[in-house]
Amino acid sequence: MHVQQRSPTLAGFKAVISRPSLGFAEIAWRWSFGFAAVTLIGFSTIEYLDSLPVTYRDELMFRTRQPALISRAISHILRGSSLRVIAVTLLLVTALSFAWMLLGALGRSATARALLEHYTDDSLKPFRLSSLFGLNFLRASATLAAVVGCGTAFLAGGAASPTDDPSPGSAMMICVFIVILVFLAWSVLNWFLSLAAIFVVAGGRDTFGAIAAAVGLFRDRAGPLLAANTWFGLSHLVVFFVAVSVIGFPLAFAGLLPAGVVLGGVLVVVFFYFAIVDFLYVGRMAAYIAILKAPEIVPVVPDQAVTMIDRSELILSDLPNLLPGV
Repeated sequence: MHVQQRSPTLAGFKAVISRPSLGFAEIAWRWSFGFAAVTLIGFSTIEYLDSLPVTYRDELMFRTRQPALISRAISHILRGSSLRVIAVTLLLVTALSFAWMLLGALGRSATARALLEHYTDDSLKPFRLSSLFGLNFLRASATLAAVVGCGTAFLAGGAASPTDDPSPGSAMMICVFIVILVFLAWSVLNWFLSLAAIFVVAGGRDTFGAIAAAVGLFRDRAGPLLAANTWFGLSHLVVFFVAVSVIGFPLAFAGLLPAGVVLGGVLVVVFFYFAIVDFLYVGRMAAYIAILKAPEIVPVVPDQAVTMIDRSELILSDLPNLLPGV
């Protein structure tokens, strides 16, 4: 029987509020990867567009502003470039995945270690960064499998609605059903892999040992873990709706203000949203560590000498003749 002395959700919020440096550390490694990825994708896109041949005939078609002619010009410009798109995409996905696995391992080791030191004064065991790298590799593989699964969903939906006997309703239901199943499976697996990172830093476990420990923690303390997930998930949802509502203000002045000002206002709101989400993620991890470090209260077993019944001792029901009037 496990009894929590305090709410792990409140402990998580308290940790991230009392030590905001943890949230800024999470922002530092996540945003550095995000900006690097956006920059790399942007330069790759520009280089790809510069490599496309545009003829004088294509320019004339663009100047006509006729959708049919513009579509024909784009088709002519992109003809023969599909192999380059595939090659660049595979190269970007591979490079960014490897960078995320390495940077994620370094960032998670720093934040998780700081959170563990926040809850305990004991010296932590040494751990191998390769174990965190292995967890990130499994997360990246799960994400790739989820993308392939969603693509399979569209193929299955198309197969259910052939051209000679179309059935768009059935195709849509099959596609949505498979996508939901894939998303749920990916969410559960990704959550366990994220939770396992704590056991790598806290106990020096290897990749699969940390996964087994995460499953064991969920088996023993599913209630507090689900409660922390629920409250932080609701907080994330509230922040999302607030951000969507605030974005409406700069968009409402799109016809009055310059486009740069409107875009800048939207970007400021988006950055604030992602920053708060990163703080909430650190708070949720702090709640997990609070659950892990919470002491177990073992129910007191009464003294055996008091509770033990001597079955050889006669009781009143064994001697009915001693009862008066019987």
